[in-house]
Amino acid sequence: MPVLFKLLTVALFTCLSLAAYGEKLRIVTEPWVPYVYDDNGTLRGLDYEATMAVFQRLGVEVQWQLLPWKRCLAMLDQGHADGALDIFHSHDRDALLLYPSEPLSEVEFVLFYANERPHLAHTLDDLRGLTVGISPGYLYGDAFSQSDAFNREPAPSHEANFGKLMLGRIDLVVTDRRVGQHVIRELGLEGKVSQASVVISRQQQFLAVRPGAGMDLLVQRFAAELRRFKQEPAYAALSAKYGAGHPQTTTITASEHTVEQQESSAP
Repeated sequence: MPVLFKLLTVALFTCLSLAAYGEKLRIVTEPWVPYVYDDNGTLRGLDYEATMAVFQRLGVEVQWQLLPWKRCLAMLDQGHADGALDIFHSHDRDALLLYPSEPLSEVEFVLFYANERPHLAHTLDDLRGLTVGISPGYLYGDAFSQSDAFNREPAPSHEANFGKLMLGRIDLVVTDRRVGQHVIRELGLEGKVSQASVVISRQQQFLAVRPGAGMDLLVQRFAAELRRFKQEPAYAALSAKYGAGHPQTTTITASEHTVEQQESSAP
């Protein structure tokens, strides 16, 4: 009991010190519908709203900035931001960031192709000689990132990637399943773009913060409160609002580029 009381006391003083100096936690992220996005000046999204619900319970105020992902990473590296929303865990980032034990959501990276130029990939080797549109700074998994079977071409936005796809400048686009479906609807590409059945990788998304006074305890409290929130009806409603069912898919694994069947499930 004394240890728990000490942890809670230190975390409380951390939050109070931020408020006392009029400081807010500076969080950066990239627009990533439906996880976080700007809806006519109002921030929305599954992970954004879950994060805000948790921070409100913890009494922490947040200052948000939506920027291109490479800019977000640069701000973290330079100390111009306190943390990032919807960042994947990477051992290369362990020295820079503290990760809660509870993730916000899970991303499924899949491939999209133009129906006029279908590429039905089942393994990474099926992409040999092709060009895949990617987003700078994203982690797609070692099997995809280290393969020399195909070319990777970055674009400044997800919309730009799909535009290049329709122009035939690239052969496929890799992005999160739900993000890709949203972009297709927004650009009016229904019936013109399809999703391949294979999943490149599945990765968990976190809110991570830079180390600092009391930040390790804040991360622990955030994880505990997020776990509690996920058990409540409010989170179920939030998930239903932004979620979508998983299609029957296969996953490319890192070893030998084999294919593993996955059962469909709710997000």
